[in-house]
Formats: sequence, C-alpha cells, structure tokens
Amino acid sequence: QVQLVESGGGSVQAGGSLRLSCAASTRTYTTYSMGWVRQAPGKEREFVAGVNYNAGLIEYADSVKGRFTISRDFAKSMLYLQMNSLKPEDTAVYYCVARARALLPDVRLWPDWGQGTQVTVSS
Repeated sequence: QVQLVESGGGSVQAGGSLRLSCAASTRTYTTYSMGWVRQAPGKEREFVAGVNYNAGLIEYADSVKGRFTISRDFAKSMLYLQMNSLKPEDTAVYYCVARARALLPDVRLWPDWGQGTQVTVSS
C-alpha cells in the first residue's frame, strides 16, 4: 500500500498553468506505476495521465494531450502533473493514484488514492 499526498491545486483563469505534485510514501516506489485521475462535479472519474513503474511508458487522456505533462522523480518519490493551456472543463478534483507494476488507464484498477486537490479554471 502507498500513502499519497497531493499539493498544488488552486484557481486559475483559462489559458493559465498549474503544477500538481504528489508525494508517495513507500519503500518500493520504483515498483509502482503512478497516475492522475480527476473527477468533476456530477461526472465520472476520468483517467488523466499515467507513467509506468520504470518511466518507460506514459499515457494521456485524449482531452489533455499536448497540454499536460506527467513526470516522476524516483530520488524523491514524487509525481508531478504540469498543466498548461487550462480550460474551464479541466475543473475537477485531481487525485494521485498508484498501482503495483503495470500502467493501466482504467481508473477502477488503481487501489491507492490520495485525498485529492481542487483545480478550478475560470473562463
């Protein structure tokens, strides 16, 4: 099991940028794939981006490709999400998630979740 703590959310105008961070508490960070999932009010959870356990594979939702960049720092056990060209439809609670080994874009297959951080984009 991995403890995850997100930070970096906030409010920004459309076209702006935010960087989310996630601190992972585990001695086996290098064996976990990491990702970001978001949930907007009244909508289902959506897989946003993920990076596999050795950073050899990265996947993005079509809705964020070209605007968001996921990265991880193995030395610090950190995960990041750089969000540029933000749109009002990006408004949601963003969760850091983790799962052992394989990266899978199905949100139902991620057992470890952080508490979430709110991102609000105004038009």
